Amino acid sequence: MEKAQKGDQDALDTLLRQHYNKIYAICRRLAGNEADALDATQEALITLVRRIDRFDGRSKFTTWMHRVVTNACLDEMRRRGRRPVPSPVEEQPLAAAERPVADTVGDRLDIEAALAQLPEEFRVPVVLCDQVGLSYEQIAEELNIAPGTVRSRISRGRRRLAEVLRGNPDSPGQRHTGERP
Repeated sequence: MEKAQKGDQDALDTLLRQHYNKIYAICRRLAGNEADALDATQEALITLVRRIDRFDGRSKFTTWMHRVVTNACLDEMRRRGRRPVPSPVEEQPLAAAERPVADTVGDRLDIEAALAQLPEEFRVPVVLCDQVGLSYEQIAEELNIAPGTVRSRISRGRRRLAEVLRGNPDSPGQRHTGERP
């Protein structure tokens, strides 16, 4: 981290490679589709490079990184409002439906699909809490809303997520047969 802040390109490259999967995962869950997630990931990486010298060490690097990534993704989602959003059918490759998958992989795909169906106001707080691990207070600060609003949105978001998953025949908690309807 310190070497990266002092301009060591190899150290910066290593740092970004170490955290790339986490950055992409956050963007994928917040954005709700792969195209916007890739754009947001790229923006987050650029922002991290440009602002690495601003990391002051008052928090863990990953906490600071999550904030940068979340902001980049939210910015991308605002820009997405002016562009068409691919439908869920376009996002799912046909080959994936034709081959059997492990239960955990299927469950994760179900959860991502269900998250994509949530309105942004619920999806973002749920992902920041359950996937990124931010506290309600951190989420409130990040989204510039009251902590009570965060609690409400997470509760309502989780409830809607559960409803969507219950309506899915392959939802977590049910056995995957490997067959598709």
